[in-house]
Amino acid sequence: MIPNNRLGLDTVKIEEIMAELSYVRPIFHSEADFQHALAWQIHKVVPEFEVRLEYKPIPHERMYVDLWLSLSGNNVVLELKYLTQMLNHTEAGEDFSLTQQGANDIRRYEFLRDIERLEKLAQLEHVRGGFALLLTNDSAYWSKRPIGSAETIDAAFHLYEGRQICGKLAWSERAGRGTTKGREAPIQIGQQYELRWRKYGVVGTGKHQEFRYLLVHVQN
Repeated sequence: MIPNNRLGLDTVKIEEIMAELSYVRPIFHSEADFQHALAWQIHKVVPEFEVRLEYKPIPHERMYVDLWLSLSGNNVVLELKYLTQMLNHTEAGEDFSLTQQGANDIRRYEFLRDIERLEKLAQLEHVRGGFALLLTNDSAYWSKRPIGSAETIDAAFHLYEGRQICGKLAWSERAGRGTTKGREAPIQIGQQYELRWRKYGVVGTGKHQEFRYLLVHVQN
């Protein structure tokens, strides 16, 4: 089995790619915009990889991954999230108008489900692990709730700096069916991960101008 670092991709390399990307694209219109820009940046930095978007890794399952990187029959998977708060900004003459996406509880669940899915894919012989990457200008994702504040229905899914995640993660019993519909199943995380947020960049002035990203490396 070829480890990720022999393939030229590890956490440090992804951080380098994100740092370079932040200079040319400090802000994106959408998740698809981010996905395409990151794919192109990876291609420029490690051109020996074949980069595929919206790839179906298991023919008989309805599963698509955001980025599928291949080299000599070995593959690395990236799952991406771009979660925004309201922000209007002009960058290099281009206008950006980000919306307040909200539903942070659902989006936290879906990010952790990405990790669960990557762990499943990492069990395949031809997959050498992967990365779950969340880019956001919403500080609610990286901030820890104040001590003494009421527990939320998605407390098990919080993504604050320094948190250790592992094992079974489930909704509170108080969670309504409108929130959990289609997401009822608990998340099962096999490995243990420490969540660490990196600075991506700052655009303009005012509220929600800071972007950070969370990168989780799933290894096999």
